[in-house]
Amino acid sequence: MKITFAESLPADLRATVLPVGEGALPDTLPATVRDGAKASRFAGKAGQLFDGFAEVDGTVQQIVLLGTGKGDASSLERAGAVLSAKYLTSGKKALGMDLSATGIDASGAAALLLGARLRAWRIDTYRTTLKDEQKPSLTEIVVTGAPAGSEAAWDDAAAVATGVEFTRELVSEPANTIYPETFVERCKARLEGSGVEITVLTVDDMARLGMGALLGVGQGSIDRPARIIAMQWKGGGDEAPVAFVGKGVTFDSGGISIKPAAGMEEMKWDMGGAGAVAGTMLALAKRKAKANVVGICGLTENMPDGNAQRPGDIVKSMSGQTIEVINTDAEGRLVLCDALTWVQQTFKPAKIVDLATLTGAILISLGKEHAGLFSNNDELSEALTAAGKSVGEKLWRFPLAPEYDKLLDSQIADMKNVGPRFGGSITAAQFLQRFIQNDTPWAHLDVAGMVWADKPGATWDKGATGYGVRLLDRFVRDTLKG
Repeated sequence: MKITFAESLPADLRATVLPVGEGALPDTLPATVRDGAKASRFAGKAGQLFDGFAEVDGTVQQIVLLGTGKGDASSLERAGAVLSAKYLTSGKKALGMDLSATGIDASGAAALLLGARLRAWRIDTYRTTLKDEQKPSLTEIVVTGAPAGSEAAWDDAAAVATGVEFTRELVSEPANTIYPETFVERCKARLEGSGVEITVLTVDDMARLGMGALLGVGQGSIDRPARIIAMQWKGGGDEAPVAFVGKGVTFDSGGISIKPAAGMEEMKWDMGGAGAVAGTMLALAKRKAKANVVGICGLTENMPDGNAQRPGDIVKSMSGQTIEVINTDAEGRLVLCDALTWVQQTFKPAKIVDLATLTGAILISLGKEHAGLFSNNDELSEALTAAGKSVGEKLWRFPLAPEYDKLLDSQIADMKNVGPRFGGSITAAQFLQRFIQNDTPWAHLDVAGMVWADKPGATWDKGATGYGVRLLDRFVRDTLKG
C-alpha cells in the first residue's frame, strides 16, 4: 500500500477518514454523520468504525469515523488495520485521511499508518479465479493535516513494514517455490544495493567445515541442496555484532520419522525463523540502522528418500560434539547447532538470538499467544521481553537447568537429539545451549505457534504473520541505540 502526504486531498477523492479518540466525537461533523454515529453507538473505541455520508460544498462526501481509543501505539495500529480490512476489497482505490484535528503526533501517525499497511498485505500470486469483488482495490492512503515529523516517522516505520512483508512472502510461498537455493536468491535480490554483505555456504563448503549435523538433515533431499546464508549489516562502527540465527527448514516431512499426513502441507513454514531473520536484515538496511548485526539462516529440506538419515545414526557437528539421532523429526536443532558454531567462530558476536519453529511442545505450553524464550543471560532475556511487549510480539521465559540438560545424555554419543516426552521445548533449548561457547549471551525463541495464523489477528490476515521482525528491530533500537 502506498502512503502519501499532501497539503489537501485531491478533488476527486470523496472518501475521508477522520480518526476519533475515545469519547471525542468532533462537534464540527455534519449533523447526519454525527447523529448516525451516536445512533450506532460509535464511541471512538480502538477499532470501531462508522461509515456515513454528507453533503459538503455541494457534493456528497463519504466520511469514515475511525476509533483510535486511548491513542497509544497499539490502539492506533489496530485502528489502521481495521480500516484496511474494511476497505481493501471495497472497490475504492484510495482513501483520504485528515489528521489536522486529532491530536495525534508524528509517532502516532506512523503507528496508525503502519497498522493500515500491514493489514493490507496479502499474497494472491497463485489465485487465478478471483472475482473482481474479491480482489484488493485499495492501493493508497493520502494523508493531510499530518503533524510535523510525520513523514520521517513514516519512512522509518515503512522500512520495518517492508521487512515484515518480506518475511510474510517467504513464509507464504510453497516449498516447490522456496527451497534453500531460491531462498538465497530471493534474499540476494531484495538486499541488492542495500549495503548488506552476503556470504553463502554450499554443501561442499559446509562439508569442509565439518557441519555433519546440518548436512545430515538434508541427506534425503539431494535435489534441494542445503545452504547457509549470512547477511551482515555494518552500521555501528567497530563493535562486535549481534547475531540473529534462523532455522530455515523449507519443508519438514519429518524425514524417516515421518509426520502424519494431515496438516503436513503447513510445514512449508518451518523456515519461519529464517524468514524473520531475512526480513529483519532488510528492515535494518532500509532504515540505515546504526548497529552491527549479522543474520544467519541455516537452510535445508527434511525429506525421507533412500539416502535420508535414520533414527539411530550418529552425526558429528562442526563443534566436534557427536549426536545420536533418535528422531529425524527433531531436525531444527541439528540445523541450528552447526549454524550457531559457525557464526561464533566466524563473526565473534557479542550476543546471539536464534529463532526457530522448533517444537510442537511450545504450542501445548503457550498456544498461539506467546513465543517461548530461553536464555543463559537475564539482561538479554529482559531486553527481548520488553521489546516484544512494546510491539505486540510477546515472549514468555522458560527455565534452563542441569536437571533438564542431563536428559539429553546418550550412551554411545555425546548427546541425543531429543529427550523424553515431557519438557520437550526445554530439552530442545538445552540441546542448543551445548553449542554456545564461552558463555556468550544467548537467547532461543521458539516461535512455532507464532509465524502462521489460522485466523486474522491485529495487523495480519490468515496465514503468515511476519512474527519476529518487529521484535528484533525493536531489540536493536533499545539495546544498540540503532
